[in-house]
Amino acid sequence: MTKNLKVLVSSNDFADSGIKILEEHFTVLKSRYSGFGDEGLNENMAELMSLIPGCSALIWISHHPITKELLDKAGPQLKLVSTASAGYNNCNVPELKARGIKLSNTPEVLSGAVAEVAVALMIAAARRFPENLDQVKRGVWDVIGFQNVLGLDMRGSTIGIVGFGGIGQATAKRLVGFEVGKFLYSGHREKPEAKDYNAQFVPQETLLAESDFILLAAPLTDETRHMINKTTLAKMKKNAIIVNVGRGDLINQDDLYDALKNKQIYAAALDVSTPEPLPKDHKLLTLPNLFLLPHIGSATVRTRNDMAQLAAKNVVNALYGKPLITPVLP
Repeated sequence: MTKNLKVLVSSNDFADSGIKILEEHFTVLKSRYSGFGDEGLNENMAELMSLIPGCSALIWISHHPITKELLDKAGPQLKLVSTASAGYNNCNVPELKARGIKLSNTPEVLSGAVAEVAVALMIAAARRFPENLDQVKRGVWDVIGFQNVLGLDMRGSTIGIVGFGGIGQATAKRLVGFEVGKFLYSGHREKPEAKDYNAQFVPQETLLAESDFILLAAPLTDETRHMINKTTLAKMKKNAIIVNVGRGDLINQDDLYDALKNKQIYAAALDVSTPEPLPKDHKLLTLPNLFLLPHIGSATVRTRNDMAQLAAKNVVNALYGKPLITPVLP
C-alpha cells in the first residue's frame, strides 16, 4: 500500500473499474469536469492545475494536449502519464521525454472495437448510407428502380491498409468473411502476421494506386501528418473509398473536400476529424459522399473498461518500480 502517493485522473468520466484498481494502492484525485470539448479546455484545465501539485502519476483522458504549464505545476515527483488511448500525439512526448517522465498508452485492447467501426465505415461509404438515409428522412425513395443509387461491392475488392498494427490486422481479420479480393499494406517494415491474411507488403504509392478501399490506421506523427493530400489523392482510383480511424490530421481535409466534390474519388468515411467536434456548418458535411462519425471507435462498454483497467495497471507498475505493460516512454 502506498496511499501517500497521489494519482490524478483528468476527467470525471473515467471508468469505475479503473478507479477501483487505483484506489487499492494510492490516493486518487479526480477532476469534477470532463476532459473533452470546451469544458476540457476551461473548467477542467483549471481544476487539473489546482489538483496536480504533488501527484506522482496522471491518467490522461482527453483529446486536448498536455501543456508545459500543467507539467510545471505537477512538480518533479510526476513519474508517469498514462493515457487511456492508443494514440498519444496529444501527450507532448518531447516535453515528457525531456523531463524523464514515463508514458504509457492502451493499444490492442481497443483494436477489435475500432476494427468493427472501420468495417462499418467501409460499408456505409460503399453503399451510400448518407444519401440513402436522406431519402428516408425526406420520404422520397429514389432507390426504387433498377439502376438508382447503386453502391459498390466489397466482394472481390482490393483493401489497402496504411498501418498494419493491431487495428489494421483486426480489421483484416473481420473482412475475410466479405470475400475481398486481396489485402495490401504499407508501413516501415513487413509484418509476419500478414501471412495470416495473404496480405502483400507494398510501397505506399502502389497501395494508393491499386486499392478500392484505403484504410488509415496509422498513428499521427510528423511523417504521417497530411499523408492524404492533393498529391496522394491524385494517385487513387476514381472508385477509391478512404476510411480513417486513425487521427483527423492524417488527411488534409481541404484537399479531401475538393477530391470528393469533384468526384475525383468515390467517397470517404471518417471516425476522426480536425477539429473534433467538426463544426456543423463545415463544408465536408455538405457532401453526399462523406460519412462522418463522432470518434466512436473504442466506444463500447467492454472496451472502455479494458482501457481504463490497463491505464490503471500501468500506473501501479510504474509507481511500484515495475516495467510498464504498454510503454511508449519506458
